[in-house]
Amino acid sequence: MALRLVPTAPAHLRGNAPTIAPTIQPVPAGVAAAHASAPAPAHTPAFWPEKRRTQRRPAALMRELAERGTERRYRKGVLLIQEGEVCESLYIVLSGRLRAFASDPSGKEITLGLHASGDFVGETALDGGPCSVSVEAIEPSVCAIVPRETLTAFIAEHPPFALDLLAHVVRRARAATASARSFALLDVYGRLSRLLNELAEPQPDGNRRVPERMTHQQIADRVVCSREMISRLLKDLEAGGYVAQVERRLVLLRSLPARW
Repeated sequence: MALRLVPTAPAHLRGNAPTIAPTIQPVPAGVAAAHASAPAPAHTPAFWPEKRRTQRRPAALMRELAERGTERRYRKGVLLIQEGEVCESLYIVLSGRLRAFASDPSGKEITLGLHASGDFVGETALDGGPCSVSVEAIEPSVCAIVPRETLTAFIAEHPPFALDLLAHVVRRARAATASARSFALLDVYGRLSRLLNELAEPQPDGNRRVPERMTHQQIADRVVCSREMISRLLKDLEAGGYVAQVERRLVLLRSLPARW
C-alpha cells in the first residue's frame, strides 16, 4: 500500500494553535498503480538531434534531383542555353565544365562564371522567363536536364532544398554585383589582379596557384579586355617576379601590387 505525507500548516498561519504533527495517509492502490505505470515525459532536447539526423544534406538532394532528369552529353563548344530564349529546364553538371557568358551583337563576350561537377545552370527555369546568359561546354561535359515541372514537384516534396537553391542564386547575384562594381571602378590591371586573387589557392610551398588552365583569351573574356592587354600585363608581372607559369597554370609567387 502506498503512503502519502500530509505537511503541517506554515508557522505564520498557526499562531497559538497547537502544533499538528504531519500525518501519513494511505494512497488508494489504483491511483498509486496509475502513477507508477505512467511513462516519463519526452524531453525536447533529445528530439532535435534525431530530427537533424533524418534531414537530407543539400548535395544528396541535388543527386536525387539529378536522377529524375535526363542525362545528356555535350561536346566542347556546344551551346546548352541561348541568352534571351525561354529557359524550361535546370541543368545539373555531372562532369566537365560549363561557361556562362553574355555577348553583344558584335560578338564581344564577357564570361560571368564557370560551373563544374555538382553545380547547376538554368535556374531561371523557376519562373519560366528568358535566360539572362548563354551557357556553353568548355570541355566534354555530362548534364542531367530537369524540366521545370519536375523541379517544382521536387521542391514541394523537399522544402529545405528551396532554401539551398535560393542561397545559390543569392551568391550569384552577389558575385554579379561585385563584377559590375569591378568593371565600373577598376582598370584592366585591377580587374586582372582581382580575378587572380579570387582563383588562386594556397600551396604547401607558400605560393598560390590558379587550379585551372586558362589561356590569355579566356582571362581576357573574364576581365573584359583584349588578349594582347592580358599578355602584356602577365609578361610584366612575370618579369617583376610576381607570377610564373608552371605546367600551364599561373602561380602567384608573392602578393600582387595594388597598382601597375
